[in-house]
Amino acid sequence: MYRKSNLLFLMNQTPMHAGSGDSLGIIDMPIQRERHTSFPKIEASSLKGSIREHFERAKGEKDKELLAAFGTEGENGKGSRAGALGFTDARLLLFPVKSMKGIFAWVTCPKIISVFNEELKLAGYNVQFDVTANTVATGNNLALNSNKIVLEEYTFEVNHVTGDKNSVNDFGEWLSLNLLKGNGYFAEKLMTDIVVLSDDDFKDFVNLSTEVLTRTKIDNETGTVADGALFTEEYLPAEALMYTNVLTAAEFATADDKQAAKQFNTEGDLRKYFSEFISEDNVFQIGGNATLGKGIVKAKFVEPNNGGN
Repeated sequence: MYRKSNLLFLMNQTPMHAGSGDSLGIIDMPIQRERHTSFPKIEASSLKGSIREHFERAKGEKDKELLAAFGTEGENGKGSRAGALGFTDARLLLFPVKSMKGIFAWVTCPKIISVFNEELKLAGYNVQFDVTANTVATGNNLALNSNKIVLEEYTFEVNHVTGDKNSVNDFGEWLSLNLLKGNGYFAEKLMTDIVVLSDDDFKDFVNLSTEVLTRTKIDNETGTVADGALFTEEYLPAEALMYTNVLTAAEFATADDKQAAKQFNTEGDLRKYFSEFISEDNVFQIGGNATLGKGIVKAKFVEPNNGGN
């Protein structure tokens, strides 16, 4: 059905709560996580709904191109069709962690990069990365001395990568150039301040270093906390970087009119429709608590033949 995919990167501008809906642990409202790794993620359904809403605000809910791209339910089965755009779950690529030097670092791990390599290959990007645990880029600004960095309250011994091809040096440079064109504070930081930890250390950080906020509701009559209104919410912090595969297929016909004129002649036209809009209007909201300014992300669509190779 879907024959082409491209990567869409999402950088958190504010903390994000993509809620899982269950609370088996001490946090009342946890974020969505992969079952087998416990790494944070955004369910494809949540992501697609947020992106669709972003398009609808600009183009209107009845826009024919939008309905062809995202699909429509119709009434009583009439006019229903699947969208020609599909999305995979958004995976975590870089997680921000407080650093004793350099304010913060982005951490990742070999497991994360291995999955990212598979996604790159699937989408036709001619690049792969080979990273080693406990390494940092050559120009790293986080080390207290030659080989020690402190993240949160933990000290790690790391090795500076010098000339290894497709190492953390090239990984940071690729992200910097493709997401931020190599310019500005964050572009420079991507080139230098990514830390590759072991899989276990990375798992500990993404489980223990998310933001957890305690919220209350005040009873206006008593001026105290209302019964049952004290709860905790978990957030993926600002500056976290995620990515999803945007899938494209030939446009589907509606269930009751299979001869209706198509809005997109080719899958390339559909990708162009999506990428041009995201390039022009790349900031939108995902998850809960939109009225509190949570879940603001900046998106970047990277095509293999447009520098992302």
